[in-house]
Amino acid sequence: MIKRQATTAAEPRKDALVAAAYQILATRGFEGLRTREVAAAVGVNIATLHYYFPHKEDLIRGVVAYAMGRFRGTLGGAGSAEDQLRAHFRGLRRLSREEPELFAVMAELAIRGVRDASLRKIVGGTDDAWRAMLRTLLRRAKDEGAVAAGLDPDGMAAVIVATLKGTFMLPASEPENVERTFRQLESLVGLRATRSKAARVRARI
Repeated sequence: MIKRQATTAAEPRKDALVAAAYQILATRGFEGLRTREVAAAVGVNIATLHYYFPHKEDLIRGVVAYAMGRFRGTLGGAGSAEDQLRAHFRGLRRLSREEPELFAVMAELAIRGVRDASLRKIVGGTDDAWRAMLRTLLRRAKDEGAVAAGLDPDGMAAVIVATLKGTFMLPASEPENVERTFRQLESLVGLRATRSKAARVRARI
């Protein structure tokens, strides 16, 4: 019982350290990320930070997990594959408007990953999971007749991930370009031109 209570009490502090590192990455980039400043922002000493994150890479891994969790929150849920794909794009649009710092962090991770093999491995794993979820949804949408019969789910999933990772690089001051990117992706997938299943049923009645 005591051990479980101690672990539970520690979680908010660990989460606070990840949140502080996330905010520093968003505003100052990797060059501005200093573990002592992260610790100070939470009101703990550097030894406490190292207790939770023995290496800076562990802290960055926590930031990646948090950031990707925000993206994964736009995937899944109930409804058809078409509905879930639409919800995914809507959710990403909302994140780009309401949490521009998320795009800034993902851009920093992508840029730094080119030069840092260990970080590239961490980010690459999350990209693989994202592509896999999109492939599954696109295959289901194809089976449901919600997208073009000739669509390649594997290729399209790769295009979506690569395009949106490029979109992370756009500054928050360019919302019209972000929106243009989303519209083009939806058109490419066939979502904007495809009616919902309910609309198709009504049309046949």
